Amino acid sequence: MEELSSITVSQREQFLVENDVFGIYNYFDAGDIATQKFMVEIQRDKQLDYLMRGLRQLAPSFSSLDANRPWLCYWILHSIALLGESVDDELENNVIDFLGRCQGSEGGYGGGPGQLPHLATSYAAVNTLVTVGGDKALSSINRMHDMGEMDVRACYTAISIASILNILDDELTRGLGDYIVSCQTYEGGIGGEPGSEAHGGYTYCGLATMNLINEVDRLDLDTLMNWAVHRQGVEMGFQGRTNKLVDGCYTFWQAAPCVLLQRLYSTHDLEGVVTESIIHPPTLIGECNRFLIASVCRDMYSCALRLVFCTSILGVLICFGDNHQIPDGGFRDKPRKARDFYHTCYCLSGLSVAQHAWSKDEGTPPLTRDILGSYSNLLEPVHLLHNIVMDRYNEANEFFYRAA
Repeated sequence: MEELSSITVSQREQFLVENDVFGIYNYFDAGDIATQKFMVEIQRDKQLDYLMRGLRQLAPSFSSLDANRPWLCYWILHSIALLGESVDDELENNVIDFLGRCQGSEGGYGGGPGQLPHLATSYAAVNTLVTVGGDKALSSINRMHDMGEMDVRACYTAISIASILNILDDELTRGLGDYIVSCQTYEGGIGGEPGSEAHGGYTYCGLATMNLINEVDRLDLDTLMNWAVHRQGVEMGFQGRTNKLVDGCYTFWQAAPCVLLQRLYSTHDLEGVVTESIIHPPTLIGECNRFLIASVCRDMYSCALRLVFCTSILGVLICFGDNHQIPDGGFRDKPRKARDFYHTCYCLSGLSVAQHAWSKDEGTPPLTRDILGSYSNLLEPVHLLHNIVMDRYNEANEFFYRAA
């Protein structure tokens, strides 16, 4: 206790999180985690109950998110789509009608009816309508809007929207690559603005944007991969920044860049990065090592994927999900935290990324051995650059190219 009194608040929080997580692993382990890991379940029915309740009615405490209502629509509906489910016609129509009242007269979506359009809520609204799918939802989008804000998130949301709606042009992308390159830090990750600290969310936004505008090779990809891989913590999850606590949402924000980067490397190019950055990260402990030893790495590519993701898959399902700690569905930031729709969305998105990263061919479903728990835990694949379920993205892509 004397030692604890001399540590910082951050160190104390880290100690508590590690204690919580290892306590949960001990609950599952009992000396045979290799067998018990197959008992870990997403519990789809409970997840859907939680999500459907939130879509129909929210508690008064959600009033603080009044300017984020399209985000709530996206987090909930995307989570439902990841589970391979959809909502009934009445709910679909209600969502389309509500987002129509959030849309500005000259394009863009605000955080609620009558609020000024904003790039972030426009991204959430467009992704929601693409997730709903169908001509009614897609044709409700006014594809033009001027003005906005400037940071890496704004760059990404604008380019993501423009790409999906097929209105991406040279004028929109002029100078954008230069700006994002200037936001890559000495650590390798990407900050929100030049000179800002590297951050998982901004790293995803910057890397995805550079992919969408075909300038990704301008980034220092080796140092970016090194930074992303080393954001895994001993708690079997990802942190958003160096020396910060792990957070379930970074299962998507950090894992998606790892997969995007690995798809950019040839097997030959990846070998050096794996040797320097992935084979010896400080976080591969306990179950992860046993899991790797039991795995057959077909080549350097698949071996790297296993090394990057084994901790995250395990951590999210057991420590951030509903198993043992949250009996009524939903996912959370970390143990001791309450569940919420944001973390449910990005924990499930990250699990999907991890599950489908094992296969080189996007059209090939993962093997049974690559899914933690039973195969019923398999989620729908997402488009890595937009975080939309693939079949909904494909439908929207065809619709807006016809509309061009």
